[in-house]
Amino acid sequence: MSKEEAAPGQWRRVGSQEKPKDMCTAEPTASLLQVEETFSACLARIDALVLKPLLQAEPNDQKGKEIFKLFAFLNDRFQALWNLTEENYRILKQKCSTSEAFCVQDFYIVWKGDLFLSLYIQYFVTFANYVVVHGFEHATKSKSEAWKHHKTVLKQFLTDFTSETSISLALYTVLHKPIRDHIEQYILLLTKLKEVLKEGSEKDVVTTAIKEYAKLESFVSQVLDEACFTESLWKSLGYKFTDMLCVPERRLLEDSKNLPISASTNRSDRVLLFDDVLVLIQGNSFQSFDLKLVWVDENCKEKLAPGLYGFHVITPEETFLLSTKDPQMKAVWQWKLNQAVRQALNGKRDFPLWGKTGEGTEPPSCRFFTYVFRLEGKFKSATYEGEWHWGKPHGKGTLKWRNGRNHVGDFKDGLEHGFGICLVPRRSEDRYDCYKCHWYEGKMRGYGICEYGNDIVYKGYFRDNVRQGFGILENLSADHSFKYTGQWENDKKNGYGVWEDKDRGERYIGTWLDDHKHGQGIVVTQSGVCYQRTFHADKMVGSGILLLEDDSVYEGNFTEDLTFVGKGKLSFANGFTLEGTFTNKSGQGLQTYGILNTSNEQLDDRITKAQLGLEEFPVEKRWKGIYDQFLEFIHSGCKEETEESFMGFHIQTSKELRKSQEYFFCQRGTEDVSWKTEDILEELVQNQGLESLQSYLEKALKSSLHPLGKLLKALTIAFQATYSGIGANRHLLTMAQEEVKYYAKKIWDFYQGLLHLALEQKGQLPTKCVDGDTSDQKARSVVLPLILPCFYPELFMLYMLYHEREDDLYCQGIVDLSLFPDIKLLEFLDVQKHLWPLKDLTLTTNQRRSLIKDKCFLSATECLQKLITTVDPREKLVILQKTYEEIESTVSRVVEKDYKLPMDDLLPLLMYVVSRAKIQHLGAEIHLIRDLMEPTNQGGLYDFLLTALESCYEHIQRMRLHQRENCHVNHRS
Repeated sequence: MSKEEAAPGQWRRVGSQEKPKDMCTAEPTASLLQVEETFSACLARIDALVLKPLLQAEPNDQKGKEIFKLFAFLNDRFQALWNLTEENYRILKQKCSTSEAFCVQDFYIVWKGDLFLSLYIQYFVTFANYVVVHGFEHATKSKSEAWKHHKTVLKQFLTDFTSETSISLALYTVLHKPIRDHIEQYILLLTKLKEVLKEGSEKDVVTTAIKEYAKLESFVSQVLDEACFTESLWKSLGYKFTDMLCVPERRLLEDSKNLPISASTNRSDRVLLFDDVLVLIQGNSFQSFDLKLVWVDENCKEKLAPGLYGFHVITPEETFLLSTKDPQMKAVWQWKLNQAVRQALNGKRDFPLWGKTGEGTEPPSCRFFTYVFRLEGKFKSATYEGEWHWGKPHGKGTLKWRNGRNHVGDFKDGLEHGFGICLVPRRSEDRYDCYKCHWYEGKMRGYGICEYGNDIVYKGYFRDNVRQGFGILENLSADHSFKYTGQWENDKKNGYGVWEDKDRGERYIGTWLDDHKHGQGIVVTQSGVCYQRTFHADKMVGSGILLLEDDSVYEGNFTEDLTFVGKGKLSFANGFTLEGTFTNKSGQGLQTYGILNTSNEQLDDRITKAQLGLEEFPVEKRWKGIYDQFLEFIHSGCKEETEESFMGFHIQTSKELRKSQEYFFCQRGTEDVSWKTEDILEELVQNQGLESLQSYLEKALKSSLHPLGKLLKALTIAFQATYSGIGANRHLLTMAQEEVKYYAKKIWDFYQGLLHLALEQKGQLPTKCVDGDTSDQKARSVVLPLILPCFYPELFMLYMLYHEREDDLYCQGIVDLSLFPDIKLLEFLDVQKHLWPLKDLTLTTNQRRSLIKDKCFLSATECLQKLITTVDPREKLVILQKTYEEIESTVSRVVEKDYKLPMDDLLPLLMYVVSRAKIQHLGAEIHLIRDLMEPTNQGGLYDFLLTALESCYEHIQRMRLHQRENCHVNHRS
């Protein structure tokens, strides 16, 4: 707000009320008409003899021109006042020339009182501004001939004008005294009008008008006093300070020369409190502090010298002490400074200056303002726009540097703290690095997404401004596409991680040191070749294992282009082995000196299906960075304000980032369920029973807003980064399946940690497990079935690749068996005839083939086919049990009594059902169930049935294998 708004209040207008004819006010009206006529004539003379000559005397110097602009503005205010006076005079004169009775509404100064007040206020505020900058002294120095001629005219306006009276004082008096006196005339006339009015609304309106004009009179007095006080200060200071500090609108509120106080020892010679700044002067220099960013702290913790009383003044970059020897003086300065700050923040001056009762509310400690940092420090030359608290950026804000860098986000105690987005221009490029990250005490800490200007994106954790912990670095440009998923330390790849070079079509799974492959590592290529080797600073050292696509295995030394060198052993898929020394001379190809063993022994499955990385990468040491973040979150007490720092967040991303790989584990989607920390902990306590716990965990793990759901999302991305695409290699199966089981264990551990925290906050103790299940058993029985769907596509692909050869034999055997009609197949499988369900069959006349083929044990067949409809090993075992029950039920119906199948009867019948069910990849299914089923099922019914299914699978393979061998023998014959 402008100073014009610091005016006396307004009153309600009479408006269009009807004129009561018994309220005649002829005498006050006539008096007002005479006063306005006299005042208008006075204004006309001032305009002609003072203003017009001065307006013709525009100076040539720059400072004089600036002051002259202010005088021209004062003239505009004067003209507006004069026009209003003329208008009032015309209205009154018109009324006097008619025979109509006068009433309050005929008084322009009443029913248009707001306008009168506003114009008078504007005039005197502008007049005071002109006084402050020594306008009248400059005006009297004018060399204009027109002005020189009219100097003596000023005598006409002043009765006490003498030869000793200065021209500047005369000008000052002429341009304010007649107008100030006229306000007093308005008050006298309105008082007379009030006396002739009867009690009622008209008299109340006039009473209010008198009060407002009286306030206007006091306001003018205050404005002029402030202007003279300020003008005296500028005269007492040197030109250097005046030129830099003197502003027309600025007013001096207090001076340490009048009310002694000093700022810090040897800090200041003089303290000046203005309506907009606090100024400290020492020698020939000074410091000014914008009052909007000044805080007064009465709690002085410094030990002052005996007899001194003080308080701190806090500004964005400096804090200093104001002290005095008088406690009352300290209280007055502290109070005045607080009130000046409050008025500066409100944009409105008090009237009277310090309020009606000399009291006012304390200025708020939290503010919103723009400030440019000037002292040395990380924010030097930066512009901060945002929230402040006790002199520090605190809350939401924006920092902008001149070089184009900016930071938008949360601040605390003067530093970036909380979520923030920082743009940093790249050198010699018209592009930016964009950091969307959590910050802690001015440094990146916690989860962040960084989109670098070179099309590289990092999504992961930071500490002290460097990548630290788990993270994903991906190059989205077409020049050299790569992706690293793994551990970081001090901004470098360190620990376990997966590197995918999309241009070369290979993936490295292993350990890193200082951005280099270092230690044990597995390399998987797009062609299916896989090898395990020791690395040192990206270079392969020592011997390794090379697994070729044709099931050949090489153990020894080899080069980066997979050429055999030195001593080694090559085992072929047909059982032959070649052991010796390998060389590769230019133009001569691969040469070997060694022993070839052609004993044609079957190659050991332990070699052709070798599993890599088991000893080299213990499962508990993989993805430690992910677990560490969640463990830290639990140890922090799961505070809601820190959740996103540990768990990831959701923000709008660029189109390029959205088109890239998964948006880490922070993508929230459009979920209806809102998870708050206190709600999560409360629900954990309420859902400790087995059924409610499973329901709760299912909901939590499906939600990317829940900590456990975010953990699962992170593990899913890590798993896919390792085993999808190029990583789908059968030699990694055991690594993958033990990893999934460990995920279940860790998620259960974190659930337990959250539950213990929730119970502690309620003052309760965790209940002991009554069913005797261990943590591992709970993880396998409760968590694993819930998380398995997230990993199933990649995991089952590994199982299929692992059993590719067996499943091929099995499928060929199924094709052969499908050619048999039901009776022939039952007979072929040696199923006892009294168990055949002949009533289900309709035979043809030749009785060689059933018209209704595959009708026998149909219910059991259809039940077994459901094996592929679920991913849960537990449900697969239940399906297997139901298949067994369906077989037994059919047999019982045939023999017309309850019949418990012995193993000799079960295996042929199950073989029949398996052959008719035609389940693809049955070997992969059986292996997955065996690996992931609950340990408690071992040795029980489920284990027995799974073993029986396994026997059928192997028997069908052997049937096909024998058939192949017979064909080879017949072919040789």
